[in-house]
Amino acid sequence: MTGVSARNRVLLGAVLRVEIADELRSILREPTALLFSVLMPVGFFALFVSIFGGYDAGAIPAGTRMLATFGTFGVLSVTLMNPGVGVAQDRELGWLRAKRVSAVPVGVTLLAKIAAALPYAVGVLVAMTVTAALTGSLSASPAELLRVLGVLLVGSVPFALFGVAVGFRLRANAAAAVLNAVLMPAAVFSGLWMPLRMLPDFFADVAILLPTHHLARLALAQLDGGQVFGHVAVLLGSTAVAATAAGLSYRYARL
Repeated sequence: MTGVSARNRVLLGAVLRVEIADELRSILREPTALLFSVLMPVGFFALFVSIFGGYDAGAIPAGTRMLATFGTFGVLSVTLMNPGVGVAQDRELGWLRAKRVSAVPVGVTLLAKIAAALPYAVGVLVAMTVTAALTGSLSASPAELLRVLGVLLVGSVPFALFGVAVGFRLRANAAAAVLNAVLMPAAVFSGLWMPLRMLPDFFADVAILLPTHHLARLALAQLDGGQVFGHVAVLLGSTAVAATAAGLSYRYARL
């Protein structure tokens, strides 16, 4: 039994690698999605860091702090959008229905969609880091930058699950519209584009309720040594809620 189980794990690992490679190619074949989920966040960051990157933000230059806040927006623009829209497209084409009766578990396909978004998220963060360095506003050690990267990638899981939940319920165009309608206001109210201290007070009251804000603060804590436990608790709770929503959405989806 142990041998069979080990063999199954090897086979599932091989299938997962093939599925991830296919998902990576499908993202490259969709230039519009690549533009909005990868190039647009980097372009926003380049604009803002060139204007505000040199401003005094305490011990950490504003441009370095933006790696945590704009980095959160950049990672979520990939990990929230791509898996969710991909699920909606596959559902429209009947591909998930075929997977349900095939030897490839649907769960492997969904995991591949989330995993395939991560290299693009890394690319976004690397591009932002290079931009901050070129503007002279980067003041962080390689270890700190790696911690920010790790936090943002792991912290994107609940958002990817939420995107999948939306993808199981809506068509591709509608899913993209809904996810954008969630991401953009969340970015503003969470202080991802502008510090909350520069915005009206009610923005801060709303931010504390948003997991996007807590992910950004957790990433920022890797640079300034801020507290992390409350932010981790919120993100763990968000993951549980998003996983439940994704499971229910799949259960009642019309594949």
